[in-house]
Amino acid sequence: MDTLSLASALICVLFLVLLSSTSLSESQSDQFSSAGVGYGESVCGVSSSLSSPKLLIKGGTVVNAHHQEIADVYVEDGIIVAVKPNIMVGDDVTVIDATGKYVMPGGIDPHTHLSMEFMGTQTIDDFFSGQAAALAGGTTMHIDFVIPVEGSLMAGFEAYQEKSKKACMDYGFHMAITKWDEVVSREMEILVSKKGINSFKFFMAYKGALMINDELLLEGLKRCKSLGALAMVHAENGDAVFEGQKRMIELGITGPEGHGLSRPAVLEGEATARAIRLASFVNTPLYVVHVMSIDAMEEIANARKSGQKVIGEPVVSGLVLDDSGVWDTDFVTAAKFVMSPPIRESGHDKALQAAISTGILQLVGTDHCVFNSTQKALGIDDFRKIPNGVNGIEERMHLVWDTMVESGQITVTDYVRITSTECARIFNVYPRKGAILAGSDADIIILNPNSSFEISAKSHHSRTDTNVFEGRRGKGKVEVTIAGGRIVWQNDELKVEPGSGRYIEMPPFSYLFNGIDKADAKYISSLRAPVKRFKSSS
Repeated sequence: MDTLSLASALICVLFLVLLSSTSLSESQSDQFSSAGVGYGESVCGVSSSLSSPKLLIKGGTVVNAHHQEIADVYVEDGIIVAVKPNIMVGDDVTVIDATGKYVMPGGIDPHTHLSMEFMGTQTIDDFFSGQAAALAGGTTMHIDFVIPVEGSLMAGFEAYQEKSKKACMDYGFHMAITKWDEVVSREMEILVSKKGINSFKFFMAYKGALMINDELLLEGLKRCKSLGALAMVHAENGDAVFEGQKRMIELGITGPEGHGLSRPAVLEGEATARAIRLASFVNTPLYVVHVMSIDAMEEIANARKSGQKVIGEPVVSGLVLDDSGVWDTDFVTAAKFVMSPPIRESGHDKALQAAISTGILQLVGTDHCVFNSTQKALGIDDFRKIPNGVNGIEERMHLVWDTMVESGQITVTDYVRITSTECARIFNVYPRKGAILAGSDADIIILNPNSSFEISAKSHHSRTDTNVFEGRRGKGKVEVTIAGGRIVWQNDELKVEPGSGRYIEMPPFSYLFNGIDKADAKYISSLRAPVKRFKSSS
């Protein structure tokens, strides 16, 4: 125990320094309570202390993306201190028996929209309710998209800083780019160098709102490359989608089914191909969010086969659902499935699963962007007015396990990679996040492969009153979630505290930028230009 005590003391000093720079809420109570629609912080209990206890997780199978072993995990002051068999501890340590269960890094969701103003309303989950739902499902960090305020990145960042004050788990930010000028270019540099943002998203859809053109995308790709920031795209041809929407309305198709019909997979494939080729022209890495179709997936596969650095992110709704829901005769049921790009017809889901299992696509997100049935009813007479978005932040870890691991399509180590580790690597916070290693943050889940789960809007922790995975059952349940060294989910009870979450700064130049400079030099040397020409005298 001498070595362990020394390591604990060093970790404690580091943690106190970190804690002093983090603003935490002082709200206190007993335990998170009400789930479903209409709850708020005032009616929800919270944990009685901000302190992180000493924990020993004993006898479980510890799984990282590269290795698994039966070992104990000792945690102190929110940090993993040791991972090895037969750790002996004193009586002041809380011991959790994980025999026969998997001990894994908490999930990291790369794609969420909490407290987002969109389509005349705001997503129903804020940074407290959405994160509470995440913790109940085994996700311990997420990265949310900041939307600029009237084009201003810094104003958008400040607005989201305010929104996230009630956070109860760790989070980071991506930043959307909706216009281009020198001010935006300078603000991108400030956000990367001083605010911990290392990714920028460009919407190729939502004409008249968030959509950008190819000229802006090219400028953005160049700026991302110079800053070491990852360029991300929502890949749909917004002009063609606009035309498709008009076509549906002219045909008298105004219900939720018109949404998917107006933006077929070919338009997702076209935009994905265009973004990939422009990123290749600039020679910068590209991240394609919510890959929903075979068309888009095949473009990513071809690019990666050629050696281009392209990341493809499917979301859990696209992996496990088909478009049958939007054809339901009940509007409330049909409207809850409306998202963009749309959930595709049967066959795309299985193809995306295969792409995840073979490495064509690299990680799984959610695009958690929820509106309740009243908000969805804004488009009861016109599908174009239905707020786009579905749930998934609480369900992702369970559904990926049941769909991919239980079916034998991926291994347990693969599961850790696609739900946690690869996200941490891409956004440059590994091994602080995404690993069960000494020195890593104590964001840990204990999953029982023999337990079962059932999903319902009546029992989920999101504020929305519907769930696109309603009634789904499966094997593999997260029984314990530990966030920052605190037990926040155990025995089907949440213990969360508004303000206890931390903003995680993400540095630029992740591994995706390795070799970019050499490729540029090789390209320049291959040009054989300019050609020296002699002027003829006459």
